[in-house]
Amino acid sequence: MGNLKIGLQLYSVREDMEKDMYGTLKQVKEMGYDYVEFAGYFGKSAEEVKAMLDELGLTAISVHQVHSLFLEEGQPAVDYLKTIGAEYAAIPWMAAEDHKGAAHYDDVIAGIKKAAELLKDNGIKMLYHNHDFEFKKYEDKFLLDWLYETIPAELLETEIDTCWVKYAGYDPCEYIKKYAGRSPIVHLKDFTCKRFGGGPAYALIDENGNEIETTREDNGFMFKPVGSGLQDFPAILKAAEEAGAAYAIVEQDQSPEAPALESVKKSREYLKSIGY
Repeated sequence: MGNLKIGLQLYSVREDMEKDMYGTLKQVKEMGYDYVEFAGYFGKSAEEVKAMLDELGLTAISVHQVHSLFLEEGQPAVDYLKTIGAEYAAIPWMAAEDHKGAAHYDDVIAGIKKAAELLKDNGIKMLYHNHDFEFKKYEDKFLLDWLYETIPAELLETEIDTCWVKYAGYDPCEYIKKYAGRSPIVHLKDFTCKRFGGGPAYALIDENGNEIETTREDNGFMFKPVGSGLQDFPAILKAAEEAGAAYAIVEQDQSPEAPALESVKKSREYLKSIGY
């Protein structure tokens, strides 16, 4: 049996959560997920959310939250996380134009550090959740690596999304291991596509040598339940354990082939089948 604790990013079932949070969380628990990561609370107070979690036997290990909220609202925003029991707060994304190379990059970093310090003072660790565009390079280094080199590990750890690493054309296992000791949570996400190295607008070359822009859809990109796409999850999970990760979080941004709850159930069943 694997040692990673398995959770679900609730963004995967956001429409169900909006309609019936308690009922959705109940189904998530019954599927075998013991941990959840929030991406919105649908008008519920922290006390209401915590009561649901306690009744169902679920643990809110983390949340996705833009760092600016903590700058704008301060301690009350942190208290919400403390009430629901979250250990981590992950920045879900940062616009490409805010990364290294931007004129205001130092200001962005200062804001993240300030928010991270506030969280740290309250016993919560900040993470960063990548997409594929952070694997573009500035001065021959990934934008994502610039971020982790600019902000110390004591303030910012990783939440590596394995789908976007792979789609960008790189090995998720190697990238997870690159940040061994700094990778407490790893995102498990599966997909299919025609070629790697692409982004939302992956540049291809036509017969005349000119760049043509394609979308993920043009590239045949489709989100899939864990274990039914292109990813090598036994290797990814092994790498996550070797890197010191404690949690593996399933996420499926869209579910084009089945209802979202069916898809995340399929993901959980696959993980059980390989010992997690």
